[in-house]
Amino acid sequence: MLRYLRRLADRDFALDRGMIPLGSCTMKLNATTEMEAVTWPEFADLHPFAPADQSAGIRSIVADLAGWLAEITGYDAVSLQPNAGSQGEFAGLLAIHAYHEARNEGHRRVCLIPASAHGTNAASAVMAGLQVVVVKTAEDGSVDMADLRAKIDTHRERLAAIMVTYPSTHGVFEDTITELCALVHEAGGQVYVDGANLNALVGLAQPGAFGADVSHLNLHKTFCIPHGGGGPGVGPVAVRAHLAPYLPNHPLDPQAGPASGVGPIAAAPFGSASILPISWAYVRLMGGAGLTRATQVAILNANYIAARLREHYPVLYAGGSGLVAHECILDLRAITRETGVTVDDVAKRLIDYGFHAPTMSFPVAGTLMVEPTESEDRRELDRFCDAMIAIRDEIESVHKGEVGAADSVLRGAPHTAYELAGAWEHAYDRARAAFPRGVDPTAKYWPPVGRIDGAYGDRHLVCSCPPPEAFEQR
Repeated sequence: MLRYLRRLADRDFALDRGMIPLGSCTMKLNATTEMEAVTWPEFADLHPFAPADQSAGIRSIVADLAGWLAEITGYDAVSLQPNAGSQGEFAGLLAIHAYHEARNEGHRRVCLIPASAHGTNAASAVMAGLQVVVVKTAEDGSVDMADLRAKIDTHRERLAAIMVTYPSTHGVFEDTITELCALVHEAGGQVYVDGANLNALVGLAQPGAFGADVSHLNLHKTFCIPHGGGGPGVGPVAVRAHLAPYLPNHPLDPQAGPASGVGPIAAAPFGSASILPISWAYVRLMGGAGLTRATQVAILNANYIAARLREHYPVLYAGGSGLVAHECILDLRAITRETGVTVDDVAKRLIDYGFHAPTMSFPVAGTLMVEPTESEDRRELDRFCDAMIAIRDEIESVHKGEVGAADSVLRGAPHTAYELAGAWEHAYDRARAAFPRGVDPTAKYWPPVGRIDGAYGDRHLVCSCPPPEAFEQR
């Protein structure tokens, strides 16, 4: 078993090997110290419906963590039941709808969502029975305030809420957030702030203090539960006092939420409770000063990358001071028009340099969104920037006509060890393919497979399950 796990680990590129700079996903390093407790049978083997007198320990952790998260975010109450960010969104919107219903304003069904929002926002709103109305994005990437005012005026009598991400999905602190909240409140709506980018706020700003009514938090992002691989996650919902009566509850556990709540969001009373010790340990070990410092370093790291790469790749959005928040968007669209080199080519070539790719073409097609988090030191940041600059030089060779995009080392990436040992049909040599500038030969990451046609696989699904006839009773 150990050898099997080692083989899988050798094929993977994980945070124990290097940076995973996925924008909007906050792939930070999850310390083994924080994670060790989830292997203890006292947590791992505890049944989710164990009686209260037999689960005092995990209930204490739930209470501690909910209290800490409320203090961090400036809200009054937190439910840890939602076990995904999407479920947290859904729970928050149900709380808003229940609040309007209690005030005899159940007709309020319009939810304003900026065009740059995460796709789950619109999906959650529709699931909650709301009508989505999109608010335009201004040229600087912020919410178009003129369009927001127009949409509020149009839908004033039916306005239920706005769902907005702060900092924005474009990686910018929008200085209009307080005004946005006030405009929606004046029209009778509620403000939902998506907590996906909370890694840029903890210790510095509180959504519950600058005007928001409800947020979901991603413990599998900001609070160090591992993110990726299909879960599990935790997406707590945090609310101000007037929405607290409408948090999730559970028919089989009266301690899991208010009696007046909207019902269960997850099957278990406290969601993915067995992994809450990770975030409990993270907050407990860091303390207030450590959490604040982490946010500051995350913002500093993103701005360091933006500053180093700006002359090589345009940074698409920035605030009025020229600074970004916790992530930056590198704009490759002009490069693609001029050379034919795409974001896919850059992403695949980064694998040869020993990096996981940033987020591709979200929220803007043809761009790369980079979020280094606070986990990375300057050496790793420089290694990434050096790789991106070296790739820019490889792109320049295509731009100068020295090689065509289709025949370039970028289009051939990533290069496997098996490919290098076999027949070589590329115009460039093996050494340039496998050991580009700055790559340490003794620390080389070898991708297990080369490039595949991902779009083909998405469009031509293959079912490996047995045919229906295999289950026929004879």
